Amino acid sequence: MPASERVPQSGLKPGGGRPVPPAPRAEGDGQLSAADTLRLLGEGRLTVRGQVREASNAVLYCAVEADGHRAACVYKPVAGERPLWDFPDGTLAAREAAAYLVSEATGWQLVPPTVLRDGPYGEGMCQLWIEADPEASGLLALVEGEEPEPGWKAIGFAEVGEGRTALLVHADDPRLRRLAVLDAVINNADRKGGHLLPGTGGRLYAIDHGVTFHTEDKLRTLLWGWAGEPLTEEAVTVLTRLSAELAGALGTRLADLLTADEVDALRARVAALLATGRHPEPGGSWPAIPWPPV
Repeated sequence: MPASERVPQSGLKPGGGRPVPPAPRAEGDGQLSAADTLRLLGEGRLTVRGQVREASNAVLYCAVEADGHRAACVYKPVAGERPLWDFPDGTLAAREAAAYLVSEATGWQLVPPTVLRDGPYGEGMCQLWIEADPEASGLLALVEGEEPEPGWKAIGFAEVGEGRTALLVHADDPRLRRLAVLDAVINNADRKGGHLLPGTGGRLYAIDHGVTFHTEDKLRTLLWGWAGEPLTEEAVTVLTRLSAELAGALGTRLADLLTADEVDALRARVAALLATGRHPEPGGSWPAIPWPPV
């Protein structure tokens, strides 16, 4: 990404600080299979325990219980969605569920288990609450100088007060690179630093996918470090498989969550990535970096 892109400071400290998302918690025995986890999220009894106040839409922290199993989860009711000028009302929860399906189809498993279900405040998205690893290496940093050090990718310059700027960078991390591809596929309009949750065992999870799958180019992200670079061989293989699945069962499942035009646009984005063989670059008609960035 061009270093001339400027973003405001948002809680990062020069020299390597990282954004801290709301502290996740998790309950349960951790022994459920993926299918059983989805069944628990979709059919278990939801009990609201609190609310994430920092969120722009209603985000409720809940316990979900069924058949002796219990887990912590996030419940985002459609009734609590704030209207947006460019996305149809009442569609954000379904888009989150669609993002999970696409993430699973890639095999990268970047989005926590997510379902669309009825709850205490009506239909909404229910997603497993991920425990972030407090010892995980930082993924974002503010550094001095005009160019990033080895192992980092430049995003742009951030205002750090008193007329000074620092370079905002993200890690040159294969997990983030996979996420950059996923975001391009689902047309994520809001990839912020606070949406990145490093889990235990080196896993990386990404959350908050309500503003995705628009038919117009809406990609806004902090992960521009690979813009214009060739896709990895792994990414090409994944996208080729994803294209085939979108023509079959995956496309059918997504049709229950998105409009026909949105599914067609999804297929077109995958085809375009395969045709160019490169990570997309910022366009000129839409801000490239979300606000706030973290």
